[in-house]
Amino acid sequence: MLKKIIFLLAFAITASAWSQGTTSPYSFFGIGNLNFRGTVENRLMGGVSTYSDSIHLNLLNPAGLAKLKLVNYSIAGSHKFNTLSTDIASERATTTTLDYMAIGFPMGKFAGAFGLLPLTTSGYKLENIDGTSTTQYTGSGGMNKVFFSLGYALTPNLSLGAEGNYNFGKISNNAVTFQEEIQLGTEENNQSDLLGLSVNLGLQYQKLLSGKLKGLASFSYTPETKFVSENARQIATVLLLPNGNTSAIDQRDIELANTDFVYPSQLTFGLGLAQERKWSLSAEVSAQKTSNLSISTVDLDNVAYQDALKFRMGGFYIPDYNSFSSMLKRIVYRGGFRFEETGINVNGNAISEFGMSFGLGLNLGRSFSNINIGVEYGGRGTKDNGLVQESFVNVFVGLSLSDKWFEKRLYD
Repeated sequence: MLKKIIFLLAFAITASAWSQGTTSPYSFFGIGNLNFRGTVENRLMGGVSTYSDSIHLNLLNPAGLAKLKLVNYSIAGSHKFNTLSTDIASERATTTTLDYMAIGFPMGKFAGAFGLLPLTTSGYKLENIDGTSTTQYTGSGGMNKVFFSLGYALTPNLSLGAEGNYNFGKISNNAVTFQEEIQLGTEENNQSDLLGLSVNLGLQYQKLLSGKLKGLASFSYTPETKFVSENARQIATVLLLPNGNTSAIDQRDIELANTDFVYPSQLTFGLGLAQERKWSLSAEVSAQKTSNLSISTVDLDNVAYQDALKFRMGGFYIPDYNSFSSMLKRIVYRGGFRFEETGINVNGNAISEFGMSFGLGLNLGRSFSNINIGVEYGGRGTKDNGLVQESFVNVFVGLSLSDKWFEKRLYD
């Protein structure tokens, strides 16, 4: 049992790893960092999902799918530049990730979507020095989800939606401990294969207020659910080699029972104003019952889980959607900011995160397809009590390709 953690240094696990997705030391806790589950368009507006249109997918609120009028293929990736700092050291790391792949298709008053995206990510390398003992912690992996969503336009102003998710993945945690002047050390490796089902429910409402001005409201809810963790543990006596690697002298497999862990519920409510194909501004608040999060792979006395709270605000602006003379006037300008209490408390410090984003949506020719690019600057954590403070820059690129299926030909 670890009684006290002092983060002295954090290193990059890889320079570029599609499956890794993070170098954050805070992914050490629980099942890793909870990833943003929306599109690049949402991310560049601070993460809000209150506004939906007819040519983009809404992966955060399934009710937004009801507005979809064209078949849409969406895929996106991001590159993260992360600086990790303590009172005595600083390191830089980069990661490249595939953020999501999804297809949406309209069906009259219904619309559906399915795809794949990473749900959580874990990736860290930490060192804890306690007197004459040194322990190095490394971890990798995470959870992914395959989802199917369905939205329905109950009335022209009100739409409902539901999403079913199959969640799966593996998390590896490794700890190697050495004592000064002792050649042999101990190594403990824990593997958790994670599996579970979850749902997400949504509602969106819009009302014409005056002229072209619309009022927007959205609601989404993810109920608490239990996932299964198939656990395995291996303990070894190891020899420290001159190159810094270890070689196992004696190795034993420990049988562990499967366990259940709780994936916390989340409730999101948003309000906004919009003028169709011109501008939109929304604000959202999300409450997540992170205090109910439980997982048994790592037992820590100095870590507590609290309820998480997230605030987001953002929107877009289009100078002239129908302009034929200037491509610049058809550009979609997006921006936003967010502040999040992650729900993790380490050494008495509540870990919070903030981000500010800006991006552009560029039409591909005269079609409804577009490429969305942008950046986000933000930070997480603190240097207090020996913890690590992160500052990061995320670069996003997403493709939203729209097409029409089942269109009857006038001529053969």
